[in-house]
Amino acid sequence: MIEESGPQRYWGRTANAVRRANQSPGVVGVARGLRRMLPGAVDPAFPAKGSDRVARLILQASGDAPSAAQEFGLAAVQAWQAMTRSADHPVTIMFTDLVGFSTWALHAGDDQVLRLLREVFDVTDDVVSAYGGKVVKSLGDGVMVSFTDADKAIQAASAVGAAVNVVNVDGYRPQLRVGLHRGRPRRVGRDYLGVDVNIASRIADAAGGGEVLASEQVLAAARRDRYVARPRRFRAKGAPNDLSVFAVIPRHDT
Repeated sequence: MIEESGPQRYWGRTANAVRRANQSPGVVGVARGLRRMLPGAVDPAFPAKGSDRVARLILQASGDAPSAAQEFGLAAVQAWQAMTRSADHPVTIMFTDLVGFSTWALHAGDDQVLRLLREVFDVTDDVVSAYGGKVVKSLGDGVMVSFTDADKAIQAASAVGAAVNVVNVDGYRPQLRVGLHRGRPRRVGRDYLGVDVNIASRIADAAGGGEVLASEQVLAAARRDRYVARPRRFRAKGAPNDLSVFAVIPRHDT
């Protein structure tokens, strides 16, 4: 029989104490009580909503016996569920990006770069506000915007592209590319996340300078007769293979 050294005995006793505390009915009861106090608590044995897959993995990993670790893990899932929720209504997400900006910025100098970005963001904010959109966040040389109205989103995309093209910094006139997609992304505070947001970003990446690309979901929620919509071949990682994307231009005779 191999005799354990002092450190081994210490860590062995510590591990046993942790296991006993983890499975102590008193500790488990306190942890479960805390979880019941979190928003969204309904069933003490499971989070009120899924992330069901994550919660089931926690339950499978921790086994049948109740434990404090299990309760705290489920509490984390429950807290995340309470913090994030699907949009109350469909949202059109718009991403913008300056074409060729990085190449120009390498030679332009910091003062010109800051001046350009300031002017671009100012005109973007003015146009977006005029069409009822909300700038969610700035992303370097572009922005993420949300709209409840699909028509307003398309009109704003076209208008902001034209407005940005008028900006002139020492002879450089930027070109904007814009992507639009509509869905029910997860809302976290003022931000959005999820597949629909990623799709909108990928659509913007596929647009050319001065071009507005919109998914079929956007056009389906808009007055389609108001726009010239030309199909575009589109494939992107993280986007459905059957996603239909169109280059969109408002008709000025409607």
